[in-house]
Amino acid sequence: MNYITGNELRKKFLTFFKSKDHLILQSYPLVPENDPTLLLVGAGMAPFKPFFTGKMNPPHPRISTSQKCVRTGDIENVGRTARHHTFFEMLGNFSFGDYFKKEAIAWAWEFITEQLQMPKDRLWITIHTEDDEAFAIWNNDIHIPADRIIRMEDNFWEIGPGPCGPCSELYFDLGEERGCGKPDCAVGCDCDRFLEIWNLVFTQYDRDEAGNYTPLAKKNIDTGAGLERIASVLQNKKSNFETDLLFPLIEHAAKIANVEYGNDNKIDISLKVIADHIRSMTVMIGDGILPSNEGRGYVLRRILRRAVRHARLLGIEKLFLVPMVDVVIAIFAEAYPDLAEKQSYIKKVIQLEEERFQTTLVQGMELLNGHVQSLKKSGITMLDGATAFKLYDTFGFPWELTLEILEEHDMQLDKQNFDAAMKEQRERARAARQDHAEKVIIPDLSKLATELLTVDEQADSGKVVLAWKEGMLVDEVHDGEDVAVILDVTGFHAEGGGQVGDTGFLESSLGKMQITATKKLANGTTYHIGNVTEGLLKIGDTVNLKVDMIRRREIARNHTATHLLHAALKQILGTHVNQSGSFVSPERLRFDFSHFSQVTPEQLLEIEQFVHQAILENISVSIVETNQSAAKEMGAVALFGEKYGESVRVVLVGDVSKELCGGSHVVSTAEIGLFKIVSEAGIGSGIRRIEAVTGKGAIEYVNAREQLLVSAATVLKSRPEEIVLKVDSVVARVKELEHELTELTSKLAHGEVDALLASSQEINGVQVVVGKVSINDPDGLRTVADMVRNRLTCGIVTLGSINGDKVNFVAMVTKEAIAKGIHAGNIVKEVSKITGGGGGGRPDMAQAGGKNPEKLADALQFAIEVIKKQIK
Repeated sequence: MNYITGNELRKKFLTFFKSKDHLILQSYPLVPENDPTLLLVGAGMAPFKPFFTGKMNPPHPRISTSQKCVRTGDIENVGRTARHHTFFEMLGNFSFGDYFKKEAIAWAWEFITEQLQMPKDRLWITIHTEDDEAFAIWNNDIHIPADRIIRMEDNFWEIGPGPCGPCSELYFDLGEERGCGKPDCAVGCDCDRFLEIWNLVFTQYDRDEAGNYTPLAKKNIDTGAGLERIASVLQNKKSNFETDLLFPLIEHAAKIANVEYGNDNKIDISLKVIADHIRSMTVMIGDGILPSNEGRGYVLRRILRRAVRHARLLGIEKLFLVPMVDVVIAIFAEAYPDLAEKQSYIKKVIQLEEERFQTTLVQGMELLNGHVQSLKKSGITMLDGATAFKLYDTFGFPWELTLEILEEHDMQLDKQNFDAAMKEQRERARAARQDHAEKVIIPDLSKLATELLTVDEQADSGKVVLAWKEGMLVDEVHDGEDVAVILDVTGFHAEGGGQVGDTGFLESSLGKMQITATKKLANGTTYHIGNVTEGLLKIGDTVNLKVDMIRRREIARNHTATHLLHAALKQILGTHVNQSGSFVSPERLRFDFSHFSQVTPEQLLEIEQFVHQAILENISVSIVETNQSAAKEMGAVALFGEKYGESVRVVLVGDVSKELCGGSHVVSTAEIGLFKIVSEAGIGSGIRRIEAVTGKGAIEYVNAREQLLVSAATVLKSRPEEIVLKVDSVVARVKELEHELTELTSKLAHGEVDALLASSQEINGVQVVVGKVSINDPDGLRTVADMVRNRLTCGIVTLGSINGDKVNFVAMVTKEAIAKGIHAGNIVKEVSKITGGGGGGRPDMAQAGGKNPEKLADALQFAIEVIKKQIK
């Protein structure tokens, strides 16, 4: 086994599989393409998922790569073990329905033992417990003794439903001196003796949702071999960090810190963390990832800030990461020459982020250390979430970094309350951004040379000439900040004339800003409001303009439809109609106009037909720049209350509409697609409002209404076209049943009255009727009580009934009984309390309710006692 450099190993692997008719591809970027399920590429097969699932055809049935990978799931182990990394390279060979186990196993063995000359007696094999096919190939074809082929239950690769299968791993025995010394130490032991160097995955099944495995018609091969791991074997190093792929970085960091590697475990851990992390951040930035507080950008920020923190543990307090980029790029020069092309850019991004963290790191560490000491004195082992969030929000500490420091002191983090504080802040920020467009503070822009600024909706780039936040001009803006910027040239359309402004993104080499609103200053200057989502933007930066064109087209549909609606109103309702306001957004249009009566359903239908006729005729929409007098001669409509300069813009929709307008419009009316009025109402004296939708919004509206019709027809057991007749029939039947119910209720009431009167008792000259009735609605209860009272000379009737989980009471008193001191309101007030309710009323009639039906009998019995006390 000869010493081979990391670069030689990568080249040898790819050359070998090229000889086996594999297409050799460059590593894919770390940012997954068209795969929202992945944050970062973390395995060699990740870019080929569409080929494995059959959604796409591969460019060749056999492919081999050395893939850049980033994983942070066990970042806390980086530097503490011999083989954990955030960035690593995965060598892999893949077959898409071509060769299978026999070839994959044979070629892996050939490469390891012949190309790399690893001793066969130090190699061990694992297979899945039930994979007899793989066992036979290893044992019979490759001649591996049966006792060196280990069957393991977990040698099966699957991630939920979909392609899956058993796997076979190749292990290298690093020797007893690297082991744990236990008698049962073997492959699978947690110690470092047996190192997994290659995993061969045999994708031969398709697993369904129920957990059933069906053999695939076309079987696949997916293998992964860690470049750093194999290099450590070939270079006879105790860990991946001591190979030529990483050790130059450790040496560089040790020189800066003025420490030696190999003498102190804590120092070694920090040196290895820095070496690993500078590789990750260099490659991530090279692949277009910028630091931020979300997604991939957060992973990058966390890695960089963790490296800075470990540097401080080594005594490095100055900026140190930028020079290390040169070492990384020198190591990767052969494999990834594009890094050298982006070298200055990568260094600039790292410098800005490191500077930013350094400004708050010392204060944050002092705060955290103070809290740790205070907690220790109090015997508390958990840091509260609010303090951890302050470290994150104010001092830039990723929570994982805070947790790592706490764990070094055997402490924990109150993650639940940290998450709650984070959620609350995000909601505040979201609400602030939504309202930001209205409340943005404009600084003093008197020195801005507005004559040099241009609005060109065809422009795809511009230069940042001004930026501000919270009303203060600044030279640069950073991720997470709500800001406003002015460009020398912009393609974003500003809010105006009732139309909302464009949204989208500004992107530079160092940052990205999400535009949430585009507005105009009083002098007509366009400015852009939004949030920096990645990196930073500086004055003088050239930015690419990424207008949300889908949204703009939806706005244009609604705006042109507004002009057609205006023309339709004048045509159908009369020339007295004038626009008094409008709102045009991607989702809908709103048009306010002068009119002194409700627009009838027939008129609304006519208006829709007018607009649709214009849409069907596919009329060209043209825009003319002219002066006011010429526009008036053309018959263009000027909107009441709008101020126009001498130069005006006229939007012409054939002979149908001519209006002065600065908004976005379609090229022809056919682009509007469908127009549908959704509401018409009065909003003030002589002012009506129509709201409508177009295009996709109109289709969704019509589909929703149609679904309602179908649902109603289903309920009525009818076809949609017969629903009116069916409803008429149902309504007629309901009236019949209501009449029958009234008659039955009357008969029932008379029966109840007779029974109640039969149970009456006389108390001191007053007839007292107390009882429960079966009629459960309040109106029916009152009717029965009224009928009883009418048949009493001097008396009181108190009735109760149960309606579901509620109780109703009513009391009625004759004039003669009132004269004897009986008060209906006071009776029901006291009685209803028994059932957990309340009520009251006049002396002659009162009602009440309760919540405990099971107490009704007790309440009615109590009513007699209350009545007795009232009689004088």
